[in-house]
Amino acid sequence: MENIIIREISLPCNVRAFTLPDEQGDYNVYINSSLSDEQRKMSFIHELRHIKRNDFYKRDLSAEEIEAQY
Repeated sequence: MENIIIREISLPCNVRAFTLPDEQGDYNVYINSSLSDEQRKMSFIHELRHIKRNDFYKRDLSAEEIEAQY
């Protein structure tokens, strides 16, 4: 289905955001609610890049390797 669902939740201060695809093919973007408006916006844009580049299906790269590309 590929909808993007944004959720603001309390996360540890070192975690700005993360995305989890679900079984319906939707992307659930979790953003740290303690971030400023600008930080939340930039974190969402970062997560969108992961979605657009299909990073969740790159089994040959670790999360660290994927993040290093940004």
